[in-house]
Amino acid sequence: MEEKHLDPMALVELSGQIERVTYADAESGFTIARVKVADKRDPVTVVGELISAVPGEILQMKGRWVHHPKYGKQFRVIESKTQTPATAYGIRKYLGSGMVKGIGPVMADRIVSRFGKETLSVIENHTERLLEVAGIGDARIAMIKKAWEDQREIRDVMIFLQAQGVSPGYAAKIFKTYGKQAVAVVKEDPYRLARDIFGIGFLTADRIAERLGIPKNAPIRIHAGILYTLQRLSEEGHVYYPYPLLMEKCRQTLDVEPVEIAEGIERLRREKRIIVESPPSSREARIYLSRLYQFESGIAEALKQLSTARRSLEIPDAEFAAKEAQRALAITLEPDQVQAVRAACRHKVLVITGGPGTGKTTLIRALLALFAARGARMLLAAPTGRAAKRMTQACGFEAKTLHRLLEYSPKHHGFLRNEHRLLKCHLLVVDEASMIDTALMYHLLKAVPESAALILVGDVNQLPSVAAGNVLKDIIASGRIPVVFLKKIFRQAEGSQIIVNAHRINAGEFPDIRVPEGRDVPSDFFFIDREDPEKVLQTIVWLAKRRIPDRFGLDPVEEIQVLSPMHKGVVGAENLNRQLQQELNPGPDSIWRQGFAFRLHDKVMQIRNNYDKEVFNGDIGKIVRIQREDQELVVAFDKMHVVYDFSELDEIVLAYAISVHKSQGSEYPAVIVPVLTQHYILLQRNLIYTAVTRAQRLLVMVGTRKALAIAVKNDKTQKRYTGLMERL
Repeated sequence: MEEKHLDPMALVELSGQIERVTYADAESGFTIARVKVADKRDPVTVVGELISAVPGEILQMKGRWVHHPKYGKQFRVIESKTQTPATAYGIRKYLGSGMVKGIGPVMADRIVSRFGKETLSVIENHTERLLEVAGIGDARIAMIKKAWEDQREIRDVMIFLQAQGVSPGYAAKIFKTYGKQAVAVVKEDPYRLARDIFGIGFLTADRIAERLGIPKNAPIRIHAGILYTLQRLSEEGHVYYPYPLLMEKCRQTLDVEPVEIAEGIERLRREKRIIVESPPSSREARIYLSRLYQFESGIAEALKQLSTARRSLEIPDAEFAAKEAQRALAITLEPDQVQAVRAACRHKVLVITGGPGTGKTTLIRALLALFAARGARMLLAAPTGRAAKRMTQACGFEAKTLHRLLEYSPKHHGFLRNEHRLLKCHLLVVDEASMIDTALMYHLLKAVPESAALILVGDVNQLPSVAAGNVLKDIIASGRIPVVFLKKIFRQAEGSQIIVNAHRINAGEFPDIRVPEGRDVPSDFFFIDREDPEKVLQTIVWLAKRRIPDRFGLDPVEEIQVLSPMHKGVVGAENLNRQLQQELNPGPDSIWRQGFAFRLHDKVMQIRNNYDKEVFNGDIGKIVRIQREDQELVVAFDKMHVVYDFSELDEIVLAYAISVHKSQGSEYPAVIVPVLTQHYILLQRNLIYTAVTRAQRLLVMVGTRKALAIAVKNDKTQKRYTGLMERL
């Protein structure tokens, strides 16, 4: 924030009561609050990293007066501490803020009306007296008592962590994970935080360790740093990493001697926490996290066994079967589709790949009709809920998400379908197979009976999985598994500029962005020239809020999706979300987390797999209830309502705009995509191709033709280090 100090040397003390919190970032602790100071008529704006900021609290601060060019005079906090409020007014605001579970604004009014200034003393020392307040029973008292005690202990944890340089936003998570042992755990091994708590990484844990006096070259630090680096690389898609490159990455992170990193790698190898492999085809050793090594080698072994085992349901006459499938659907299949039907009759494992409009869905329907006529037990699945729903609608058979197919059990922390309890089927068809990562493919193959046939359907030219691996591409490249490539675009698809241009982009040709003349059907593919990022941002907001709803009758929240190549920047997903939320769902009533306001009716996305809640990375829903009193927020995902404690809100983000990666497996009636040279590092053909193929009825690109041309020409996808192709 650009500011001019009124007096850079003057550190002054200021005390006042917090009126409201206008912004709070859980990750950094940065807070903007309005504070009522005794000798000033209007509340003062204070900014800085605060332990916590709850309306009603007394805030004692040391800091400086500064002048912000846009917002004017502010008090920049250097140090602060809080006290519980002493007046009835302050106590009412304090309790009504939702900081104590079980007390909301209405209940706070009742309690303070009954006990006045003595309210906090009653809650602290004589909780049973709350029975004197209408609407409070024994169950509510028990909830309030526990919440009050937790709050006090959380505050102790927060004060300790702030002394170690940790933001206050993670205190509740740390306390929730470790309870009263939180401080002891952090002191003993701060790196446990990075292993145990979502959102806290190695760098945060490392800052705590440094303040606690743990030396740079301590084995506990080096081991944690190596594992952190491998985990971060896996999140970028790598299943293993070459030894010399890993050494350099670890050196950058840890700032210790190479010999110390080498000793750490060897120690982790002996403890079997990593696997060091030296394949004959490579001069460099490959370093795997142990679980990823198990997954990748397990996939290769399972595919070999599955493809060579005898099938339980034989279809001896492939030629007759292909004709039968066409008769059953009353259609004529294209030659490459007929080839796929024959291959499905002859091979236990088959890959079918093709772009949009090439008849993948028709082919799946033909295969299902063929196997159903022989009494086969068939299972259909896809990686995401949206893809499974689309598959169900298109094929007339129920499709499940892979997680539900494999029956994930939170209680057992794993899938109930595995090698000991196999799936019951003669045929398993999996759509959107390009999205399947190494871990999920391993667990899927473990559960497929050797006698069953497996058909993987997907578009290999789309982006690879979000998590580690490039499974579909590696299987195809291995030459071990039969593959049918569907290339013919069907006549009905030829009328769509979206599909025609998707194939042009995939072939490295610049898309046709002219608006056709004299057509009965309006074009479904538009390009709007804008060079300045701010103008691109304004155009996207106008398209989503006004132009597309007015012209096409589409709902701005439910049916229009903005896809950005980036997270940061003016037209990155984060800033787009802030602007779109302000235009599509404005309102002051917000819950602030990670610098974002969550409001009733907001469109949100889950950003990690949460098996306990049965919601998964990329699932999109809508906030249907905010319960401040219970510190809970409820999101509707399709027909399922999922409850989030306020401390779990870092699992969701606003989803008016999402990354192209996160859009895989989904389709939207209308898609808007910014394309600028500022996205240079991410301007890749498969990214643009994936974005275009997400649109069903309308695609609008906003940006420069130069940026689009760069992306179309760039078919050098980011290298992922995987060994599956060689293992196969």
